[in-house]
Amino acid sequence: MDEPNVPDVLRLVETAEIECPIEVDTASYFVSTIELRRGAAPSMSRWRKRLFLATSAITADAAEYFNLPRDRTVIVGSHVEV
Repeated sequence: MDEPNVPDVLRLVETAEIECPIEVDTASYFVSTIELRRGAAPSMSRWRKRLFLATSAITADAAEYFNLPRDRTVIVGSHVEV
């Protein structure tokens, strides 16, 4: 049950001899998110759509999960109709 911490892992690589140096204290992070919406297409029954959308709404916040600094995290989202 490890808790991922991306900045801490990047600090391990920060001093390594790599092609492009990493500055963890000024790095920007990009995270994507998908918002599901109920659509008009008859892809599944109405109660299943509601249940699916309700369970998808309780997902964890990716920036918080990976321990990313909020002031340097960009969240890009999209909408998908179910």
